Amino acid sequence: MPHLQVRNVPEDLYARLRRCAREDECAMSAIVLAGLEREFLRREWQGRLEGRDKVDLGIPAADLLVDERQVRD
Repeated sequence: MPHLQVRNVPEDLYARLRRCAREDECAMSAIVLAGLEREFLRREWQGRLEGRDKVDLGIPAADLLVDERQVRD
């Protein structure tokens, strides 16, 4: 299996990774691999979303959200 070495990791990011690994009781490499996988999935999803046709709702989507929130309250 290939290896990857990352240099110059900022101290605060390293501390967050270590804390996350400790909380999840796993290796830091598992946290990094999970984060990389999520990022690639996010990018793929974003690419599919950008490739879709635009939909004209006739009014701004923000107005629809305001109306829906008012109905719920």
